[in-house]
Formats: sequence, C-alpha cells, structure tokens
Amino acid sequence: SRFRDLGDFLESGDVLVINTSGTMNAAIDAERELDETAVELHLSTRLPANLWTVELRRPTGTTTEPFLKATVGETLRLAGGAAATLHAPYPTASGRSGSTRLWISTLDLPEPLDQYLERHGSPIRYGYVQESWPASYYQTVYATEKGSAEMPSAGRAFTPESITHLVARGVQVAPLILHTGVASLEEDEPPYEEFYSVPPGTARLVNAAHAAGQRVVAVGTTVVRALETVTEPQGVTHAGEGWTGLVVTPERGIRSVDAMLTGL
Repeated sequence: SRFRDLGDFLESGDVLVINTSGTMNAAIDAERELDETAVELHLSTRLPANLWTVELRRPTGTTTEPFLKATVGETLRLAGGAAATLHAPYPTASGRSGSTRLWISTLDLPEPLDQYLERHGSPIRYGYVQESWPASYYQTVYATEKGSAEMPSAGRAFTPESITHLVARGVQVAPLILHTGVASLEEDEPPYEEFYSVPPGTARLVNAAHAAGQRVVAVGTTVVRALETVTEPQGVTHAGEGWTGLVVTPERGIRSVDAMLTGL
C-alpha cells in the first residue's frame, strides 16, 4: 500500500493525533573564542529562565560529528554578531565515554529568535542527506508553532488533500505539541527531556475514542511520548503541559495509543 491509502486502514471514529510543532532552523555556524575552531551549534530544547540545551558539532565535509572538547564557561561567536555561552553540561547528556554532547547555554542575539534563525540558521542536516534542502521542506503541512530542533518526520507525507479525505471519512484529527530536541543519540544516552502541550480537546477525543471502542493512532513517537506522559495507568488521558523525560519501555507498557504511524 501507499501512504495515500491510509484511509483504508482507519475507520470512522478513529482518532489520528498529530504533533503540530514546526521545525526550526536550528543549526547555526559558530566559532570558539578560545581557539577560533569552526563548529556548528545545534539548538535542542528551550528551557525555563531563557536557557537552552545545545549541541556542538564539527563540520566534516557534507555532514557533522559531535565536538566534545568544549569547556564550562566558554563563549562561542555565532553568525550575525550573536554569541552563546556554555554554562554546564546537561545532566543526562553523557554517554559511554563520559564525554559531554549537550550543554546548558544562554544565547545573546541581536534580534528575536525566530527572525535570527530565519536569517542565519539552517535546518539540521542528517549525514545521509546528499543535498541542501530549504527550510520549507522540513515542515509538515499542519505545523502551527516552530520549536522542534529536528522534524517530527512521521507526518511529513500528509498533504491538505489527504487530511481532508480522512476527515470526510469520519476520522478525527487531534493536535498536540511536542518540541523535539536533537535526536542523534550516538552513545546510548537516555532520550532528553522535551517540552509538550496536550490541550483539553485532544484529551477528550482520546478518552471518547477508547470509551467507544475506537482506535487512537499516534503520528510518530513524539505523539506517543506526549500522550503517555499525561495518561494514567488506568488509561485516562488528561490535558497537560511541561517537560517530559518519559521513556516508554516494555515493562511500563502503552496506555493511550493503539497504533502508531512511523516515519522510520
């Protein structure tokens, strides 16, 4: 089957839950003040108190690799006269080698973040991507609020026409937000905390679908993480907002989702 046949696998009353987080131009050219080494700064997650988790990468041809020689307190010169200061290693960012891949940082920007990233940032590019794509290529058609470092890619194939077709067949579409951070967990680190927001209307639709014997289908692992964060062991889903560090395991089980559409 092809993606356009998705409606053949869903029934009227099923709920498709989508992540409406948009993809930021999260990669910024940078230079270390200490030795003028050229690096790439990847924004990961906005934290409270105007802090950010960031990752440093070293350009290697058409891709990048982790840069692990950063030090506490150092400043990076960013494109456009901006700067970033590394304050401390992110608490759960150490892998097998004990090296630090994520840092807690502050940004000093000459203009609002969205404008700065539009002007000086670019989408994070995977190693297997052979060409540079525009920022619009990394957005789902239903994105409402930019905040993800990397694209919530399971929804990439949806078009306005395909969503209209599903709705016309009685499939309900419910939104939530999970701003996904950098996903390159190359040393078996635990997944990082991410910001989520599940609105009351989405929680009601999920609970009503289960009560009626219908399925809740998550579009991507980001939706699973957000919904599972706000679902009780008994299976009741609530509205909620905050940062989640949830890792779903076989021992914990799944409480809110009956199926998942994956970009894998």
